[in-house]
Amino acid sequence: MKPARTKTPRKPPVKKGSQTSLKDPVGVYCRVRPLSLPEQECCIEVISNTTVQLHPPEGYRLNRNGDYKETQYSFKQVFGTHTTQKELFDVVANPLVDDLIHGKNGLLFTYGVTGSGKTHTMTGSPGEGGLLPRCLDMLFNSIGSFQAKRYVFKSNDRNSMDIQCEVDALLERQKREATPNPKTPSGKRQVDPEFADMINVQEFCKAEEVDEDSVYGVFVSYIEIYNNYIYDLLEEVPFDPIKPKPPQSKLLREDKNHNMYVAGCTEVEVKSTEEAFEVFWRGQKKRRIANTHLNRESSRSHSVFNIKLVQAPLDADGDNVLQEKEQITISQLSLVDLAGSERTNRTKAEGNRLREAGNINQSLMTLRTCMEVLRENQTYGTNKMVPYRDSKLTHLFKNYFDGEGKVRLIVCVNPKAEDYEESLQVMRFAEVTQEVEVARPTDKAICGLTPGRRYRNQARGGPVGDELLVSEVVLQSFPPLPSCEILDISDEQTLPRLVEALEKRHHLRQMMIDEFHKQSITFKALLQEFDNAVLSKENYIQGKLSEKQKVISGQKSEIERLEKKNKTLEYKVEILEKTTTIYEEDKRNLQQELETQNQKLQQQFSDKRRLEARLQGMVTETTMKWEKECERRVAAKQLEMQNKLWVKDEKLKQLKAIVTEPKTERPERPSRERDREKATQRSVSPSPVPNVPPVRLRHRRSRSAGDRWVAHKPASNLQTETVMQPQVPHAITVSVANEKALAKCEKYMLTHQELASDGEIETKLIKGDVYKTRGGGQSVQFTEIETLKQESPTGRKRRSSTIAPAQPDGTESEWTDVETRCSVAVEMRAGSQLGPGYQHHAQPK
Repeated sequence: MKPARTKTPRKPPVKKGSQTSLKDPVGVYCRVRPLSLPEQECCIEVISNTTVQLHPPEGYRLNRNGDYKETQYSFKQVFGTHTTQKELFDVVANPLVDDLIHGKNGLLFTYGVTGSGKTHTMTGSPGEGGLLPRCLDMLFNSIGSFQAKRYVFKSNDRNSMDIQCEVDALLERQKREATPNPKTPSGKRQVDPEFADMINVQEFCKAEEVDEDSVYGVFVSYIEIYNNYIYDLLEEVPFDPIKPKPPQSKLLREDKNHNMYVAGCTEVEVKSTEEAFEVFWRGQKKRRIANTHLNRESSRSHSVFNIKLVQAPLDADGDNVLQEKEQITISQLSLVDLAGSERTNRTKAEGNRLREAGNINQSLMTLRTCMEVLRENQTYGTNKMVPYRDSKLTHLFKNYFDGEGKVRLIVCVNPKAEDYEESLQVMRFAEVTQEVEVARPTDKAICGLTPGRRYRNQARGGPVGDELLVSEVVLQSFPPLPSCEILDISDEQTLPRLVEALEKRHHLRQMMIDEFHKQSITFKALLQEFDNAVLSKENYIQGKLSEKQKVISGQKSEIERLEKKNKTLEYKVEILEKTTTIYEEDKRNLQQELETQNQKLQQQFSDKRRLEARLQGMVTETTMKWEKECERRVAAKQLEMQNKLWVKDEKLKQLKAIVTEPKTERPERPSRERDREKATQRSVSPSPVPNVPPVRLRHRRSRSAGDRWVAHKPASNLQTETVMQPQVPHAITVSVANEKALAKCEKYMLTHQELASDGEIETKLIKGDVYKTRGGGQSVQFTEIETLKQESPTGRKRRSSTIAPAQPDGTESEWTDVETRCSVAVEMRAGSQLGPGYQHHAQPK
C-alpha cells in the first residue's frame, strides 16, 4: 500500500500590512550572569524586574567632553544573577512549547557577547538542565501516551510529512530493526552518563488541554551556520582515512507554502526526552568551537535545533490514524544559540578565527539591520525591503517575522567592566528588537470528528461478547427440559416427557423461526423504505450540493473579481498615498516658504513703521524749524517794509520842507567840467563844503542798550569816517571772543567789515543773545544784522520835473536834484529791530 502523502495545512498567507491581523511585539528578556570573580568590577545593575542600568566603569569616558553617562534599558522581564533555569523556562519557553502542542510555531534566540552565558542558558550544565532539555521533557510529558508508532509519519524532502498505514509502518520497523541505523536511537539503550544529569529534570511540567483524539510524532534536526554556510550536524558521512571528505553545505529552499527550510537536512524521529537529547548531543560534538582569549570554549557558529511536532487525528472509530493529508498539522519550535559578537582586538583572533569573527559579526549586523528596517516600516508606514537574503541566518527565519509564529529573544549579558562597550551595543539591539511587531499565528483547523473517540472505543469492547449475550437470552426463553435420568429399564415416562418437551421446543422454535421470517421480511421492507428514503435524500442532497457548488463557484468568481478590484484599489491607494506624501511635502515646503516670507514682510513692515516714525519726527522737526524760520523771515520782511515806508515818509517830509522853503539865491550851476574835476578831487580826498556849516559827529544809541553787551571788534577793522557810529554803553570791548567776557553779558555784537561791489567799505553789526549751556559754558544765538555803508553822491541823480523848454533869455532850464538841494539825507536800513540805520551822504557845493 502506498503511503498517503500530506503537507502542513496552512491558511493563505496574510498580506503584509493588513489591518485585520493582530500583532504582538517581539518578547525580549534579559538575563544577567554572575561575575566569575567576586572582586571584579561590575558595570550592570538590575534596577527592577523589567529595568537594568549600565554605568561606565572607572576611568572610562563615554563622551568627548569627559562626562559620565548612565543609561537604563527596559525589557519584558529581567532575570538576575540568582535566577534558576526553572524560573527562566516557566516564563520564556513554557508558552512556546504549549503553542507547539497546539499547532503553532515558535522561535527562541539567545543573543549576547562571547562568554555571557548563552550556551549555558540554552543547553544547561550537569544537574541544571537548560531550556532545550526542559522543552523536550515538557513535550513528551504532554504527548507521551498519545504518540503514534514509529514510522507512521515519514519525512520527505519538501518540508512536509507522509503518513503510512499500520502495516507499512510495521514493515518499516522490521526492516530498520534488521539493519540498525545509528541515526535512529533506541529507546531501550542506556542513557549516556555524559548528559544524564542535564536531562534529569526534577520538576514535572505538562501542557494543558492536549487533544486526546490525535496521535503525535516528534522529529528533531540540528544544523549550524558557519561562515554563512549551513551544515547538517546529524548527517552521517562515511569516514575515508585516505581521502577524507569535508562536510557539504546545505541550501535554503522555499516550499509551496512560502516557508524556508534546509534542503536535505536529516530529521530523526524520537520517542522520548533521552532519545532527543542523545541526537542533540551527537550533533553538539560536531559543532565548531574554539579557544579564544575571552572564552575557553567559544562557539564559532550559530546553532539551530528544530523540534518538529506532527499531529494527525484518529478516525471515527478511534482505532487508526485518519488517512487524510488535509488534517495533518505540523508545528515547529526552533531553538537558536547565536554565536557571540566580539571585537577582534580583544579576542586576539588571527587567521581562521579572525575570518570566523568577521562572519559572525556580519550575520549579527544583518540581523540588526533587518530589525531596524522592520521597525521603520511598522512605525512610519514605509515599505522598505527587509534585507533577509544578506545572511543565511535571517533568510532562514524570515517567515517568523512575517507572521508564521511567536518570536522570543533572551539577551545574555556579562556584568564585568571589560564587556561594557559590547554590552552597550547588545542593549541597543534589544531596544530596537522589542519595538518590532509580529503577526499572531492562526489557530489550526478543526477536523470535525466527534471528540472522545479514543476512550469510547476502548470502553465499547469487541463483537464476540455481544453474540454470547444474545444466545443466553434466546436459550432462557425456551421451556426447561425435564429430567433425563433413567433409573429403571421399565421406565416409560421419562422418554415421552423428554419427547414432549423437545416437541414443544421444536414447535416454539418453529414459531420463532416464522416470527423471525415475518420480522425479517418486515425489516427488509423497512430497509427498502429506508434505502429509498436515503436515496431520495441523497438525490435531494446532491441537487442541493450542486446548487451550493454553483453558488460557491459564483461566490468564488465574485471573490476573485473583488480580489482583483481590491488589488486595483490597493494600487490606487498606494499611488494616492505616495501622491499625498509628495503633496504634503510640497505643502510643508510652501508653508515654510510662506512663513519665511511672512517673517520678511513683518520685518519690512516693522522697518517701515520705524522709518515712518523717524521720518514723521524729522518732518515734524523740520516743519517746526521752517515755521519758526518763516515767522522770523515774515517778521523781518514786515520790519523791512515798515522801515522802507518810514524812510519814504521821511524823504517826502524833507522834500516837502525843501520845496516849501523860500528861495533866497539861486546857486550857480557849475559847469560839467568843474563837476568832473570836483568829483575827481572828492574821490581822492573829500573835503567839507565851505558854505555848509560843519555837522556834529553823532553816535547812534542801540535800542538794547539796557543789557550788558560784548562788543567784538577784530583788530583788522578800519576806522570809518561816517557821522553815525554804533555806541553801546557799559559794553566790554574785546578783539577776540572769550568765555570770561561772555559769562558777564547777555548780548553779543560782532563788528564785521567787507568790501562792497562799488568799492566802498561796508560795516555789518551782527547781534545775538548769550545763553548758558548744560555743560556750564556759553552759546550765542544770532538774531539780527545792521549795516553801515558809505556811498558817493555823484553816482545817482534825478530830475524833479520833466524837461522845460528853453528860456527866452538863453539860460538853461532849472534842474532839481537831491544832492544839490540837500547835502544830508537820512536812510533807514531793513532788518534791524533797534531802529533805522543812518548813512551820511555829503556833497560839496
